[in-house]
Amino acid sequence: MSTDSTMAIGALARATGAKVETIRWYEKVGLLPPPARSTGNYRSYGAPHLARLSFIRRARELGFSLDQVRALLGLAGQPDLPCGAVDAIAREHLAEIDRKIADLQALRGELGSLIDQCGCGTVSDCRIVEALAPRERSPAIASRE
Repeated sequence: MSTDSTMAIGALARATGAKVETIRWYEKVGLLPPPARSTGNYRSYGAPHLARLSFIRRARELGFSLDQVRALLGLAGQPDLPCGAVDAIAREHLAEIDRKIADLQALRGELGSLIDQCGCGTVSDCRIVEALAPRERSPAIASRE
């Protein structure tokens, strides 16, 4: 697409794989600048919108939060700055991913242990159901509530 051509919101959505509602929401929260309007008052997007929305979509696919995407967009708009701030955002996100992986691995271990304890008897004797059932609280704890 050349820089002087424009497209409607539906074409922008198809070009980026974003939903029309998502594009409008990105405009509302300030991640995507408002487009010019046609004489019929339709949104008219250009190459900068396509590039910016593609950037946003890729960052979101990588799991960056909206605040991180906003920060990355701000930094991307200043190409002469050192990239240390970009690196810091990416490293922070990677650490968050590592924490989530560790949590998921612990969850997997706990669930796997419950499954291993299953005697494949009846539901009334099922260790998994027992582990999921609410535990009775001691009378001392219940009286404080």
